[in-house]
Amino acid sequence: MTKKILIKNAQLVNEGRVFLSDVRISNERIEQISRSITPSGSDEVVDAAGFYLLPGMIDDQVHFREPGLTHKGTIASESRAAAAGGITSFMEMPNVSPSTTTIEALENKYKIAQKRSVANYAFYLGATENNLEQIKRLDPSKYCGVKVFMGASTGNLLVENITALEDIFREAPTLIVTHCESGPVIAKNLARVKAFNRPTVITDHPTIRDAEACFASSSLAVGLAKRYGSQLHVLHITTAKELSLFDPGPIANKSITAEACVHHLWFSDQDYAGLGNLIKCNPAIKSAEDRAALIQAVHEGLIDIIATDHAPHTWEEKQMDYPQAPAGLPLVQHALLTLFDHVTHKRMSLAQLVEKTAHNPAIRYGVIDRGYIREGYFADLVLVDMDTPFTVTPENTFYHCGWSPFMGYRFSSSILRTWINGQLVFDGQQIIECPGASKNLEFRGVR
Repeated sequence: MTKKILIKNAQLVNEGRVFLSDVRISNERIEQISRSITPSGSDEVVDAAGFYLLPGMIDDQVHFREPGLTHKGTIASESRAAAAGGITSFMEMPNVSPSTTTIEALENKYKIAQKRSVANYAFYLGATENNLEQIKRLDPSKYCGVKVFMGASTGNLLVENITALEDIFREAPTLIVTHCESGPVIAKNLARVKAFNRPTVITDHPTIRDAEACFASSSLAVGLAKRYGSQLHVLHITTAKELSLFDPGPIANKSITAEACVHHLWFSDQDYAGLGNLIKCNPAIKSAEDRAALIQAVHEGLIDIIATDHAPHTWEEKQMDYPQAPAGLPLVQHALLTLFDHVTHKRMSLAQLVEKTAHNPAIRYGVIDRGYIREGYFADLVLVDMDTPFTVTPENTFYHCGWSPFMGYRFSSSILRTWINGQLVFDGQQIIECPGASKNLEFRGVR
């Protein structure tokens, strides 16, 4: 039986415009967009007067911790938190246990997601210094890309050998996404800090993992991409210095693109005093001046995509001393809310928010029929109330780890509803279980 939902009187935010419209969903897809659609007897009508309807966020960088690290999070728990935050699709990273460095391991994650994920999904293969044959087997229509940790990683996911890097940049059939921090520069900075003969503390983090560590690695990645004509996406840019590596303007036809993450647009090194290890992450949160430069780069098109780098750890792990405390923080449930606060404070526009979180990820990755509110596209939608604040509490937080760096913060907006493939999966209070509602993302390829 055909299920139809009619969303009436919404303020649509789509393709650079904000305009009043109705939207009819038929089963999984958007059937009609019009200023006034007359309800039929089979329509479930949602009155969205005064609210904003936007395409769901496509988060190109998350760590959901499954398999092997499920005491921190699972595909089930974190995809539900994502849906509660208006994220309708995610692309998940390979640093789980064991690392996702083979096609077989990659397929295993798809099987888990098919059974347990609420949101649409795709997974990266992790590059090593000796798995080039696996990388060459990647199907560009199914897999979102290959993740290269160019320093600052552990185990076999660290790729620093220049010959291995050249092989990957020459041969990869998919988008190459990189974590760029230079291990040698970090080691030099750490030795300098330790020379003071005192324990290292969280406020040392942006000094140890400084702008030079980021730039040395990012510039190497960009240089390799230019040499081999690679499709490169540099993740979580954190410094003003790195922005000189990228071209401004629209994302269309770029072969080298850049991403910023919500926490680097929100926090600065001034927040370490209050939040400590809770905001320890790699690359490090840096100065207020770097944050301002990133926000300006969003306006100029130097930053093409905004993502989360959601990376949960347990509360107990985060209470360890700085050197032992793991890097990463949970973000998917509150990412869009941080961006709506930026809109409220006129640091970015609604059109820019949607461009960087939905349109541009769809363009960069070649995601088929998602990322826009268009007739015939999948109905991945989020309804937002910009006039009703939302305060983060333990009771309304969906993360498996049970905490948020925003605990107690009062955001200016609220997520009212999230639809994924036409199914209501979040009603503003709780997750609506819809088995089989999510799908694996499909891609046109980027070459």
